[in-house]
Amino acid sequence: MQMTNDTDLIIFGAAGDLANRKLFPALYRLHCAGLLEENVRIMALARAELSTDDFVQGLLKSLRQMLDTSELDDVQWQAFSRRLHYLSMDFGEQAHYANFNQWLQSQRVAIYYLATPPSLFGSICGHLHSTGCVDDRARVVLEKPIGQDLVSSRHVNDTVGGYFDERNIYRIDHYLGKETVQNLLALRFANRVINSQWDNSCIDHVQITAAETVGIEGRWGYYDSVGQLRDMVQNHLLQLLCMVAMEPPNSLEADEIRAEKVKLLRALRPITSETVLESAIRGQYSAGWIKDQPVVGYMQEEGSQDSSSNTETFVALRAYVDNWRWAGVPFYLRTGKRMREKVTQVVIAYKDNPHTIFPGRQPTVGNKLVIRLQPNEGIQLEMVSKKQSLKEPLSLEKQVLNLDFFADASESRIADAYERLFLEVINGNQWLFVSRDEIEVSWRWCDSLLDAWQDKDVAVKPYGAGSSGPSKAEILIEKDQRSWYEG
Repeated sequence: MQMTNDTDLIIFGAAGDLANRKLFPALYRLHCAGLLEENVRIMALARAELSTDDFVQGLLKSLRQMLDTSELDDVQWQAFSRRLHYLSMDFGEQAHYANFNQWLQSQRVAIYYLATPPSLFGSICGHLHSTGCVDDRARVVLEKPIGQDLVSSRHVNDTVGGYFDERNIYRIDHYLGKETVQNLLALRFANRVINSQWDNSCIDHVQITAAETVGIEGRWGYYDSVGQLRDMVQNHLLQLLCMVAMEPPNSLEADEIRAEKVKLLRALRPITSETVLESAIRGQYSAGWIKDQPVVGYMQEEGSQDSSSNTETFVALRAYVDNWRWAGVPFYLRTGKRMREKVTQVVIAYKDNPHTIFPGRQPTVGNKLVIRLQPNEGIQLEMVSKKQSLKEPLSLEKQVLNLDFFADASESRIADAYERLFLEVINGNQWLFVSRDEIEVSWRWCDSLLDAWQDKDVAVKPYGAGSSGPSKAEILIEKDQRSWYEG
């Protein structure tokens, strides 16, 4: 990959949690790997009154907490720190952008990374435009959420789109930067043995799980107005569903991939007031135990302001894609906070053979393809083979074929999603970013579900922290004579 233009990467919100946990570690690792060209400058923008030297020293302290000690090399750090610049700014004050504009150079490509609340997207873009900081090459990167419903997402997109061309807007869903998600494309479309069985004639059902052990991490005020459906399903889980279920694109061009994802989302059957009670479960965690440590319930979290909050921290859904490939195949989606373990995975459960010649000898568990995003990224296939035994001729047992991405790779670690996403935006590639159409179609589907919950006055079901979620989520899948995959 070669960058043809000198590039300025400008991070709004450089003192925030996202910047310290993800953005700067990713940029430092890219630098150490030789993937961040010499022509890339990094400008950090935040409100704090700091000099560049003070910011650099603070960032070094933060990186020491986020990275392994073996990663922080003095020579590499000195070279990386020479890229860094800092400017104190109030993002709402247009006068502050004039000082910033003096640092920009017209012959360089500006990439504006908005690691800020979405409420600031419009004003930041407007001030950049009015002070001459935006040209036809400038790019803007937006973190989720893009709105809280279809109407607000359109407002965000219209506002930002008033200052930047759509081809220069990069909407991040960091799941798309994960190695395993990209490997879904290779698994499906580079392997005929997989692709030929990827439809309702062979697949019984699909499970997509994104479980977290953490709670809301001090974000009660924000999270209580959002909930798990908006926070996780509308973006991460629906993007995973698209990668699993979309039709083959004509190429890996961004427009081709996005078109197939939009087509898939439009085929996703709405969950309405007539189906919501049997197809969607809401939960909220109560006090419990995580890794042998007691944790409080959602209502007792720091910052709690509403002792009767009906905000969901867990969602389980049964969804259907109404097209020829997936007709009749249920997709079970599950995501929650304060769950028993941290895991993100896709499970493809295959249909049993219509007839067995091994009566009483075959394991009851059928073939499953398990795609692990975290932890231990990889792919495993659960299959049946003969048990090695003279006493039990042709007795069968379950075996697992395992592809461990870390163990089988020559790299010392699996790259973080933000490393890949930074590379793609610097090189002007949109294929791992979300289009406006995808955002709006996914919000339309989620709005239908939110309206149905409200119409039926569906209350959250309690579940203890450290559990697998509310019992209703087990019933959701078990009444279909299936069960959640627990590995």
